[in-house]
Amino acid sequence: MSDDQKKIGNKKNSTDEKEMSFLDHLEELRWHLVRSIAAIFIVGIATFLAKDFVFTHIILGHMKPDFWTYGVFCGLSDALCFGPPSLQFDTKVFAEQFLLSIKVAFLLGFAVAFPYIFWEIWRFIKPGLYKNEKTAARGIVFYCSLLFLSGILFGYFIIAPFAISFLGNYSLSSQIEIQSTSISSYTNYIFLFCIPTGIVFQLPIFVYFFSRIGLLTPQFMRTYRKHAIILILLLAAVITPPDVVTQFLIGIPLFFLYEVSIYISKRTNKKYHADVQVDDD
Repeated sequence: MSDDQKKIGNKKNSTDEKEMSFLDHLEELRWHLVRSIAAIFIVGIATFLAKDFVFTHIILGHMKPDFWTYGVFCGLSDALCFGPPSLQFDTKVFAEQFLLSIKVAFLLGFAVAFPYIFWEIWRFIKPGLYKNEKTAARGIVFYCSLLFLSGILFGYFIIAPFAISFLGNYSLSSQIEIQSTSISSYTNYIFLFCIPTGIVFQLPIFVYFFSRIGLLTPQFMRTYRKHAIILILLLAAVITPPDVVTQFLIGIPLFFLYEVSIYISKRTNKKYHADVQVDDD
C-alpha cells in the first residue's frame, strides 16, 4: 500500500462530513474563540467578586507561617525547615489595586477555564486530522488539562514558597533590608511561578503525540539527552526569576518529565511500528 493510499484511507470520509470553505472555517473558529473568552470572563467575574478571599488565602497564602508547604518540609527535616519572609505590601500607583484585581481575575479565569478552552480548541482542530492522528490524540483534553493543573499546583505549592522565602530574605548587605514591596510585583511573581510551569508540564503530551505518528523516537531523545538538559536549564532560567534555587526547582521536575517522556516514546513508538506493519500486510 502506497503512502498516498494510506493518507486517503486515514482521511475523514468526505461523504460523512461536508467540506467547509475558508470563510466557514473562520466563522467556526470565531465561535470557538467567543465561547473560550466567555468562559474566562465568567470565571473572572466570580474571581473579581471574591477578591478578598482570593488575595487573602491564595495570592498571599505563602505569607502565612502555617502554609501547607512550610509545615510539610519542616516535618521532614530541620534542615529543610523554612518560612515566609517578613514583608509589608503597599501600592504606589493610583488605582493599582483595582487594575491588579482585574489582572488576577483574568489570569485565574484562564487557569480555571483551561480545560474548557483546550476542549474548544480541540473541537476545531479534530475534524482536520487523519484517522491515525485522532487515535493518537485520544484523551488529549483530559491529559493536557491534568498536566496543566498539576504544573500549576507544583508551581504554587513547591516552587513559589521556596522562591518567595529565598528572594524575600535575600540581601546584598546586612545594612540593606526589605521592609515593603509592591503588591503588584509580588503577585506577578506568583503567576510567574505557576502559569509557565503548567505549560511546560505538557511535554509528555507532545512526546506521546509525535511518537504516535512516527515523528519522534526514544533513540533520538536518548541521543540528545545532554542537549535537552542544557535546554531545560535555559528554559528554567527564562521562566523563573534570576536565582539558582528557583531555576533548579523547576529544572529538576522538567528533567524528570523528559525521562518519563523517553519511556512514553518507547511504548508509543512500538505501537506505531506495529500499526504500520499491519497496514503493510
